[in-house]
Amino acid sequence: MISRFAPAPTGYLHLGHVLNAVYVWRFRQADGDRVWLRIEDHDRQRSRPEYDAATLEDLEWLGFRWDGPVIRQSARDDIYVQALGRLRAQGLVYACDCPRSAVYPGTCRDRGLADGPGLTLRVRLDPSVERFVDLRLGPQTQRPSAQCGDVAIRDREGNWTYQFAATVDDIEQGVSHVIRGEDLLSSTGRQIQLARLLGRPDPPAFLHHPLIMKTPTQKLSKSDRDTGVRDLRAQGWTAEAVVAAATSSIIAP
Repeated sequence: MISRFAPAPTGYLHLGHVLNAVYVWRFRQADGDRVWLRIEDHDRQRSRPEYDAATLEDLEWLGFRWDGPVIRQSARDDIYVQALGRLRAQGLVYACDCPRSAVYPGTCRDRGLADGPGLTLRVRLDPSVERFVDLRLGPQTQRPSAQCGDVAIRDREGNWTYQFAATVDDIEQGVSHVIRGEDLLSSTGRQIQLARLLGRPDPPAFLHHPLIMKTPTQKLSKSDRDTGVRDLRAQGWTAEAVVAAATSSIIAP
């Protein structure tokens, strides 16, 4: 079993991250199992070195130990360029100057725009259905072309997108189990499809766990500074208490 804990350094860890870490590390049961720590700092505008450093410090304080060196997406540009080349060779990549939309309708598919600054790069997705079995939620059926349209792999600011970088990393790092929150369930079909185009015929196993909600419709958020591990530490909480709060979905005042 090879899994990963993959926070983005765009804020401090909160109880939602702790819950995800608990799920990830609980799968590590045999001697040969591995958990990589992957810092998903592909968004250069929002990532901050102080959040990166705090993530490592908080994880160690909480008692989570990862295998191997810390992996940072900001240092993997050559790998993403190589993956982009594999997609280009199949005639699947095109440049796009459209604004972001929930479902991209393929407006620029046949415009032949030259790749350059300020343009998004997209990958053509066929209308096929992806079927997979979530280890917690059971059988799932998704049609990525209807959910999101042609998926963006590099944004107009020149950042590799989450969908692309995470898929490439999971292939390159031999990840066998992707364990993450339910909010990312909808990403699964498009990542399976991208991985197949990049040469991975058999996808990893997926498990999407429940989220800690601060209201019936709103999850915890780094951007809202919700229930941060740093804040709880400053209030005198122990690591054991923080983990217990996350796993019992108790939200501190």
